[in-house]
Amino acid sequence: MRILIACEYSGTVRDAFRALGHDAISCDILPTDAPGPHYQGDVRDIINDNWDMLIAHPPCTYMTNSGVCHLYKDPSRWEKLDQAANFFKLFLNSPILKKAIENPIMHKYALERIGGIKQSQVIQPWMFGHLEQKATCLWLTGLPLLRPTNNVKEEMMRLPIKERQRLHYLPPSPNRWRLRSKTYDGIAKAMANQWG
Repeated sequence: MRILIACEYSGTVRDAFRALGHDAISCDILPTDAPGPHYQGDVRDIINDNWDMLIAHPPCTYMTNSGVCHLYKDPSRWEKLDQAANFFKLFLNSPILKKAIENPIMHKYALERIGGIKQSQVIQPWMFGHLEQKATCLWLTGLPLLRPTNNVKEEMMRLPIKERQRLHYLPPSPNRWRLRSKTYDGIAKAMANQWG
């Protein structure tokens, strides 16, 4: 299959599909972190190039529930929220028949802006062998729900909260967003094995 992994600089999901023989390419405005097929530029340049599947990771800064409190502190965030929602809808409305769009849990203003379309599924890293909590929503079209592959919740719950929610407690830094946005290997492999 020809698979477009949109808004991915890490190559994690791309490489999981390529390992199974698929023609997968990542796309981001940033260069890729891992060697492999990557389009550095605007995804709108290539989204209509007859893909069999789309997996998109649009930016979530202005749409995530954890950041809703900032909307009232900084009025400029409302316009950025509108832009982020329109970008998200680019993927929702794309003509690609099989697609998965990934984002954290959205606040109500973001959901309103994408037409009130709720996620198909909420997954956690611990469902795929990672000792961490980070709710991730998937909006699916033409694809089945992602089945857990290695549930380690009990083991994870024995960890201190700051360890199992490591990404939430990361101190401010220039690379915090990069660390928080990378897809877990276990999730990427489940996507490739189950959807590929």
